[in-house]
Order: sequence, then C-alpha cells, then structure tokens
Amino acid sequence: MSIQSIYATSARFDTAHPLSDEELIKYAPSIFATNAHESRSTKFQVIPTITVLNALRREGFFPVAARQSNSRNVSKMNYTKHSIRLRRFDNAEKYNVGDCICELLLQNANDGTSKYELDAAMERIACMNSLVVKTATIDTVKIRHMGTEDILNQVIEGSYRVMSESIKCLDAPKEWSQLPMNSEEKQLLAKAAHLVRFNGEDEETTPIKSAQLLIPKRLEDQGNDLWTTWNIAQEHCLKGGDQGYRYTNLATRTGQRRITTRPIRNINQDTSLNKALWMIGEAFATKLAA
Repeated sequence: MSIQSIYATSARFDTAHPLSDEELIKYAPSIFATNAHESRSTKFQVIPTITVLNALRREGFFPVAARQSNSRNVSKMNYTKHSIRLRRFDNAEKYNVGDCICELLLQNANDGTSKYELDAAMERIACMNSLVVKTATIDTVKIRHMGTEDILNQVIEGSYRVMSESIKCLDAPKEWSQLPMNSEEKQLLAKAAHLVRFNGEDEETTPIKSAQLLIPKRLEDQGNDLWTTWNIAQEHCLKGGDQGYRYTNLATRTGQRRITTRPIRNINQDTSLNKALWMIGEAFATKLAA
C-alpha cells in the first residue's frame, strides 16, 4: 500500500482511530527526527515533530493520518517533509454524509525543505476530502528552523492558539450552503478553479475544460449552493480522474491523445492548491452575500 492510500484510508470516519507511534513510524518515520540532517548548518534549529505531537495529544488532538515526502537522497528519508492530520475523539457525536469536522494539519521537516506549519483544517465526510482553511479569522503558525533559543515554546504556544481558533472553520459550510448560485456564477467559479489547478494555462490549450469541474461525482452532491459547488470543483482538482484529449501538435491542432488527470499527491502542491481553492470560495462567498 502506498503512502498516499494509507493517508486517505487511515482517517476514514467509519474506521478512524488515534494512530500509535508504531503506526506513525511506518507511515512517516521523519516525524521522529530529533536532530537535523547532516546537510544543515549549526544555525538550523531542530523542531522535533514528535515533541509537538505529544503536546497536542495531551490537549486532546490525536493523529489520524500521516505521510511524508520522498527523497532521492537516501540519507534524508528520516528527515523529509511530513504531514499529519489530527482530530479530537472526546465526543460521541455521530456524523452523517455532508457533515464537516475540525482537524489540525501539521507539517514540518528537519532537512531544510520546510518550515514548521500548523493550520486549522476541515474534513467533509461525503468525499473524505481534506481542505486547508486559509482565512483572516483562522490562525496559522509558521516558524522557521532558525532564530531564538525558545523556538520550541513558540511552536507549542502557537499550536494552542490555532487549536482555540480552529472551531471557526465550521462556520463556512453553514454559511456557504445558504448562498445560491446561478449557472453563470458556477461557471465563473469553475474557471477560477481551473486556472489554479492548471497553473494559469489557457483553457483552450488544456485537455480538461472548466465545465468538467462542475460535474458531481456522486448523487449526494446535487445542489446549486456555493458549498456544494465548491466541493465538487475541489474534489475534481485534487482527486483527478477527469478525461480529455490533448493535441499532439498544438500549432496545427492535429493529432489527439486521451489523457486522465492524476490525483495530487505532493504535500506542497496539495496544500497550496487547497489554500488557493479556499480563497476562491471565500471571494465568492463575499460577493454572493453582498
């Protein structure tokens, strides 16, 4: 089983459980690095993820999924960038399809490829998507592996701040689901999502068209509100599976080959795309609510 599939299935709402250290070390051994990779200078200050994770566990947040980036440098495999999703298990609430739940998304690396970062995150049960909430009201902690000697205290204090603010991310599904969209508005959202998914490439030259991002993947995703529309587009962008045709000679528009979009597996790309899509949703929410 790949790291990507482990990351998806270990956090299912019907089978999710707090991951033990034994499970985490199989999925992402770099979580347990307590020293820096040998390529780092003496100015590099280690932020041991396991220390932060244990502090979050004491506050009631437990890891439900983890993965790490690959590296061509074998010596870096225990230091590379990793991502952990954390969730609370202190209530007996039963969730239904379409419900959302708060999570924390922790990312770090001790090989110089990433800052320590913690975001409020949210999971929608219908499609098991994980989206990173990037708004003015939700805190984000970003700390470089350099600076003061009190860096670990900064990390832990910042983590507590994000936890206290994370519940605010649940306002969006309630508010966005009350904002109806007409056909033109939905097309505009799809075009914006298409631009960020395909790095600004003109739609005329891409095999996948923006209209495809509005096609529901399941019967439950029927609706003309912003929340439903946004989630449909987001799932297309992240999960892939869309098919189209690309010209083998773009200049003469001759020859065609069929392609299928791949799911986003890279940690950095997953996070940046999620945040860009979220900002699109926020912009439409502001416009529709005006």
